[in-house]
Amino acid sequence: MRGKRYSDETIIKILKEHESGIKSKDICRTHGISASTLWEWKNKYQGMEKSDLQRLKLLEDENRKLKKLVADLSLDNMILKDVNSKKW
Repeated sequence: MRGKRYSDETIIKILKEHESGIKSKDICRTHGISASTLWEWKNKYQGMEKSDLQRLKLLEDENRKLKKLVADLSLDNMILKDVNSKKW
């Protein structure tokens, strides 16, 4: 998997430029991104500050850990049900 070219802080700075009134075409040319990338970033990061971004990262990490925990527990539960259903 390819790494990110721009950090989240850089993305927020680029979006702040866009909010200040610079045309999206000029921003895309300056930073070497496509218009669709700019709009995807705008949908995801619009109105965020650095503190909001850090909180989002923490929540995403916590969500990832919880999903893994639920998957592991579900697998354990299925194994126990399978073992208990067999007649000895």
